[in-house]
Amino acid sequence: MSKDDTPLRADQTAGAPHPRETLRLFGQAQAEQDFLTAFNSDRLHHGWLLTGPQGVGKATLAWRIAAFLLSQPPAEDAGLFGAPPPATSLDIGMDHPVMHRIQALAEPGLASITRSVNDKGKLRDQIVVDDIRALNKFFGLSATDGGRRVVIVDAADEMNTSAANALLKMLEEPPARTTLLLVSHQPSRLLPTIRSRCRLLRFAPLSPEDMEAALMQAGAELPRQAEHLAALANGSVGAALRLLNLGGLQAYSDVVRLLDSLPRLDRQRAMALAEQAAARGGADKFELLLTLIDTALARLARTGATGMAPQPEAAPQEAAVLSRLSPTPQKARAWADLAAQVTARMRHGQAVNLDPAALVLDTVFKMQDTAAR
Repeated sequence: MSKDDTPLRADQTAGAPHPRETLRLFGQAQAEQDFLTAFNSDRLHHGWLLTGPQGVGKATLAWRIAAFLLSQPPAEDAGLFGAPPPATSLDIGMDHPVMHRIQALAEPGLASITRSVNDKGKLRDQIVVDDIRALNKFFGLSATDGGRRVVIVDAADEMNTSAANALLKMLEEPPARTTLLLVSHQPSRLLPTIRSRCRLLRFAPLSPEDMEAALMQAGAELPRQAEHLAALANGSVGAALRLLNLGGLQAYSDVVRLLDSLPRLDRQRAMALAEQAAARGGADKFELLLTLIDTALARLARTGATGMAPQPEAAPQEAAVLSRLSPTPQKARAWADLAAQVTARMRHGQAVNLDPAALVLDTVFKMQDTAAR
């Protein structure tokens, strides 16, 4: 199978290289330094929880840590000349044998746990207990050489209860010379006992400059309205790539233009938006549209609450539209209340397979009612 035909993994963003293939990490120097400090002080914890918004580099750092650790001899094997000098970087170079093995998915000291494929060849929506139990075989096979072992779980939030309990046992009694790296977008979804047994590495949203550099590294073609992309992506490279791949900038502009017609409502624009949601094979675009409507309502509420439209704009003329529709704190509360109602209804409708077009039109009519009040 050629590289282009390789199925997208659960831990890979569409249109981006896999985190193990990402050469540089942008905007997360503090998280990287925190890990290096722990490593150099011989206080390397066996469990690490990498937390922060989705798409800001958590998985990339996890793979960098894994390559670094597997290239280092255990402390007790320092050799005749004593311990090496403290490490100043996680970089080991693409020519290192460990890197060659990792890129070839042939590194015996590394296990990557993601959502697996079921008996019908479909990607599961959870990490199941058998995925975690497979680590027992990994530990048994890799124990013979006495070297380090690294496990990456991405994303740990996706474990079901049985999988989480199985992983907890490993954190409670970790195998020797093993480091577990848990990538987590929503740590509140993890068992408190898992969180308490891990050292925390926090990740922040990327600055516009770091995000631009990361997008260029991923091979993305930056739009002319880079500030619109930055506003919608909220410092997440993963979110930015999703927006670029699915036409998200144009879709959000369509939402803003529809808002601009309120309270009279441009029915032609409303129908066009509904038709986009109902397009055959458009599940990803429908999911993105739900996110963009959530975003628009949140930005409306923020405008009324603060007396100022968010900057930078996320679409042409957005600031003027938001300011007209949400001029007061009272109006902000109305938009915030609507956002809570709409989000719950649309997510429920999506879960029970209601007609996407009907869901969008129902939401648009509720937005019209709120604008008219």
